[in-house]
Amino acid sequence: MTARPLPATPTSAFLLPAGIPDRETVNGWTHWRQTRHAFVPAPALTLAEYRMLSPRDRQLHDLHRAATHANLPLQDTPMSTAVARLMRSRLRTNALKHRPTTRPGLMITGGGYQGKTETACEIAAAFEDAWLDLNQQLNPAAVPGSRDLHAPVAYVQTPVTAKPKSTCQAILDFFGADHRKMTLPQLTRAVRQSLHDHGTRVLLLDDITRLKMHRADDQDTLDLIRALMSTNTTLVLIGVNIPGSGLLREGCQDPGTGQWAFPAPARHHHDDPATQTERRFDLVQLDPFAYDTAAHIQAWVDHLTGLEQHLRLLHATPGMLTGGVMPEYLFRRTGGVVGLLERLIEQGCTEALDTGVEALTEALLDTVTISLGNDHGRDPAAGEVPAVPEKPPPRRRSRNTVFDDHGPAAATA
Repeated sequence: MTARPLPATPTSAFLLPAGIPDRETVNGWTHWRQTRHAFVPAPALTLAEYRMLSPRDRQLHDLHRAATHANLPLQDTPMSTAVARLMRSRLRTNALKHRPTTRPGLMITGGGYQGKTETACEIAAAFEDAWLDLNQQLNPAAVPGSRDLHAPVAYVQTPVTAKPKSTCQAILDFFGADHRKMTLPQLTRAVRQSLHDHGTRVLLLDDITRLKMHRADDQDTLDLIRALMSTNTTLVLIGVNIPGSGLLREGCQDPGTGQWAFPAPARHHHDDPATQTERRFDLVQLDPFAYDTAAHIQAWVDHLTGLEQHLRLLHATPGMLTGGVMPEYLFRRTGGVVGLLERLIEQGCTEALDTGVEALTEALLDTVTISLGNDHGRDPAAGEVPAVPEKPPPRRRSRNTVFDDHGPAAATA
């Protein structure tokens, strides 16, 4: 039997890029936006087709499969679909406003590893694609004769120790603007000017709950953020547990102790009037999957079905992730958190490839530990790293007792 050549797929289609795009710069964001769907997954081969490959093509195919499992696509969930519907509507409506009024913003909250950032970035990137196409790639608000870079979307991470100056600097860094030796008023004017000159319609501020409302600097930063809402830019704030962070409540400082105090959050719409922040932002929650009703269980199984279609394991069978008690097992291991599920499946596939098992089973996944301690880009103190459900204890093989001697009492019974 002659070796069969691998289906034509350029090696560059699955090898790592020369540099990971840094979405916190305008060039990095643009590169990510233009290439975010460019990855080509490995072809789905049967075991017989795999065995017909030459040794070299097998190695390339194994590498391509590993890259496929490391780049699983972002799947829609019922929760992310609801977020996407509101965010798309808000971005489109605000972008079409002609009056110089404050644009209402959006807050996206939820637990860590819930896919808040990727969901928001994908929606913003799709908006930018459509906006650029609508305006022939040009800035409709550009000053005649100028050549300012057009950046309809800006993505900025809130500094870990956020202050008004550092927040302004982070926004200016996205555009590559010089901000050396600027005072706060100068920085504020530069930010507003940059957003206007670059035609920015959407400003994504990620990890916004790094702001701690008991700090005066953070209160000032929130005031700065609200002031930017009059710049014809829609603010989208992303963070963990925003309702519990104090961002939606106005704090007042005790002049004697210097401590900040907050009123109790309103539980019903009849209660105290909404605060200034609450009036300017809509809050939308990105929850994990639930597993307590038939509809919730079916939504989880549907998600696993979609995920299963992207796996490239040679001994995989239909229903590998959805049959028997596997859905319940996967939910117990991840708590329905999509980021933890992706981490478990990714590491499980790596183990399945390395050991030659070539399938995901409970026994194999029992050997996988989900570890989030090496994610230095997240702040555990801000709730950005979720608690990982405990791994089930190792299974113990039952002993064969057929030939056991149970003693004279058992023999005479």
